[in-house]
Amino acid sequence: MRHAPDYAMDDRDAVRALVRENPWATLISHVPGRGLVASHYPVLVEDDADGLSLVSHVGRPDEALHELGRHEAMIVVSGPSGYISPSWYDVSPAVPTWNFVVAHLHGTPEILGDDENLAVLDRLVTHFEAPLPNPFLMHRSLENTAYAERIVHGTVGFRLRVTRFEAKQKLSQDKPDEVVDRVIAALRAPGPYENPALADRMAAIRRAPADPTASLPPARADRADAGDDREERR
Repeated sequence: MRHAPDYAMDDRDAVRALVRENPWATLISHVPGRGLVASHYPVLVEDDADGLSLVSHVGRPDEALHELGRHEAMIVVSGPSGYISPSWYDVSPAVPTWNFVVAHLHGTPEILGDDENLAVLDRLVTHFEAPLPNPFLMHRSLENTAYAERIVHGTVGFRLRVTRFEAKQKLSQDKPDEVVDRVIAALRAPGPYENPALADRMAAIRRAPADPTASLPPARADRADAGDDREERR
């Protein structure tokens, strides 16, 4: 990812919040003799006061494809993103750009035993089912438990303790307030580039840029650019 200090997101809590809000991730490995390998799975953030750890599992035979646990891997998590038209700026000169939020998280996966893998499967299901009025829980019945214990052998659980990360949120921070207001309004308006999630993110970081959770829309907080030389730093 290109180095762009103006858009860097260096706060670990902000990155943790980004992953929690956007759990669908890309797992990338470089495997000797095979090259780059990528898979896609949901991840959960672990409670870790001293660092940042993610847990998930892959379906067999992805663990062999990635040689999981034998070398460093990277997990990519993306937040809201979208096209920004220079016609929204009402200033000249201006050029098109793309606003986005993304994090690259590096570490060597640790393979989990069957019992912990089953616990992670249970946590994943509970996490995503909890908002539903009648959530499906892996251990709500003996039948569900028996099924979970069977299918867990078709997966390989892992924990990735993040040893380093690069994260960036490029959200027109370098633009005057009146320009950003017009961009946010255009993203909220009906049309081919309507993008309320991106508009919410842009509005949130303007309200309290020093607060790591301000990178999230207010309802979610709990749980750069065109027209100048900074465009070259995307």
